Amino acid sequence: MHPDFDAVRAEFALPAEFPPAVLAEAAAAAAARPEAGPGRVDATDIELVTVDPPGSKDLDQALGVTRRPDGFRVHYAIADLGAVVTPGGAVDREVRERGQTIYLPDGSVPLHPPVLSEDAASLLPDGPRAAVLWTIDLDDAGESVAVDVRRAVVRSRARLDYAGVQADIDAGTVHPALAALPELGPLRRALAVRREAVELELPEQEVVPDGAGGWTVQVRRRLDVENWNAEISLLAGMSAARIMLDAGVGLLRTLPTPDPEALAAFRETAGELGFTWPEGASVAELLADLPSDTPAALALRRAATTLLRGAGYAAFDRAGGVEPPADPGHGGVGALYAHVTAPLRRLADRFCTELCLAVTAGEEPPSWLREALPTLPDLMAASDALAGKVDRACVDRTEAAVLAGRVGQEFAAVVLRPGGPEGEPGEIYVPDPPVLARCSGPLRAGAVVRVRLAEVDPETGRIEFTTA
Repeated sequence: MHPDFDAVRAEFALPAEFPPAVLAEAAAAAAARPEAGPGRVDATDIELVTVDPPGSKDLDQALGVTRRPDGFRVHYAIADLGAVVTPGGAVDREVRERGQTIYLPDGSVPLHPPVLSEDAASLLPDGPRAAVLWTIDLDDAGESVAVDVRRAVVRSRARLDYAGVQADIDAGTVHPALAALPELGPLRRALAVRREAVELELPEQEVVPDGAGGWTVQVRRRLDVENWNAEISLLAGMSAARIMLDAGVGLLRTLPTPDPEALAAFRETAGELGFTWPEGASVAELLADLPSDTPAALALRRAATTLLRGAGYAAFDRAGGVEPPADPGHGGVGALYAHVTAPLRRLADRFCTELCLAVTAGEEPPSWLREALPTLPDLMAASDALAGKVDRACVDRTEAAVLAGRVGQEFAAVVLRPGGPEGEPGEIYVPDPPVLARCSGPLRAGAVVRVRLAEVDPETGRIEFTTA
């Protein structure tokens, strides 16, 4: 039995195509080619490459990391959607409805028409492309010391993928554009722990072809280069957030600091699972020192998700009487943070980028930008929720399809979360096949147990286990 992803599209009313007016406006915008000139510097001499999953065409970022005598220089070119999207135009109105690209295993529902997101605005390595170029200088410890952002024309040297870059790094043949990434990446990861950034590192499920015309679920192991690349993206987002907060106008991605009760409960769970919490150590330090995949470590990482609740977006404009939030930081990042690095796939990034460009140029943000700010938190929250539900529905249906016909069979599982006091099911992780599911019966977090598949419905993705 195969999962029905079209049913998921129908369930969540995902749009099947773009309106004709949107396609026409996008085609006209795609016909224009970027040129250096007033307001756009020629940066085609900078060594940049893109690093994405194989087959990706919506390339938001091109990266270059080099050594300086007293530190590092990061060049981070981001697709310039401001060059192809007219404020108030047909494309702009449509993407405000969509919010972000929705990914399904058999294809995406893109934020922008593919003529832009997979061609004219994408940082493909086939010639000059319009970009917003972040230049960030860092010291020997990997701390940021200077930030510059401006419109540019860039040229990516190559379209690389994570596995290939990791193999090159391991072999000592890394692309010149990434020459200093193996040194800077670990430094930034260490700084994240010192910032008390909470990195869960739970098993990451993904739906992939099974080689026989169907689909299956597997656990994706993140490579070192993926983590290092993510740190560069966070660096740009942290820089953008600081620019906007200092200017008193912007849009932050926020996550409240965990409350004392949640921290106390997490500390108690750690003790119950047999972990000693070193004196003075933060949650981030505790998680960073955990084994990668022991049952108790998986359960504690799952428990840490309770510390990452309440994520949202905060728009502010001091000139308009709206102050920044009292707690403007992002607990998961351990710093101020804003979205700027994925404008092809996420609505907020274009607006935050335009604000940073205006502020750093000493200009007043345009009125259309200020008028849009108050609407963005709700738009982004709704699209985030939709993307999460679609992703979970695709994984659930694939898990159920893989387990179809196996009701009554027993499996080994790790208990991630025990059931509630009123008989609510707990949560387990079955490594083979990799399934996250509810389970009824006596459960102890971190235990390895035998469970029996009691119910499976591929049409809805419902899966129920009981203890064996």
